[in-house]
Amino acid sequence: MATQPLTLAQKLARLFGATFLVAGVAGFIPGLTTNLYDGLEFAGDEGSAELLGLFEVSVLHNIVHGLFGLGLVAAKRQESSLQYLLSAGAFYAVLFALGLLGGGDWVPINDADDALHFVLAAGLLGGWAAAREKA
Repeated sequence: MATQPLTLAQKLARLFGATFLVAGVAGFIPGLTTNLYDGLEFAGDEGSAELLGLFEVSVLHNIVHGLFGLGLVAAKRQESSLQYLLSAGAFYAVLFALGLLGGGDWVPINDADDALHFVLAAGLLGGWAAAREKA
């Protein structure tokens, strides 16, 4: 039985899912995350742990990144891939807005996080739009 080639949406869901899963795990690895033992808080913006010395992280933040690894499961079907790209993109757009407005007290957000959240939102939503056009 021949398998169907992956659609653009499935490829993007796999890419983003794998990237988020790696980021979630990396947030718990000493050396990749600075101040891991002294500054990693469960939640909130009071910690000093930074992934790659740039992006503020917390335990909850890392877990959420890992959960966005669900893109790997969503990539099994075109429809679920599109849903993943849209919902994850919307989530990161809201997170970007919260960062700009200073409303992210429950999650660590710095300027580097704001820029990354914008890029992720644009990439996920742009990927959704492009993949929807090709469907």
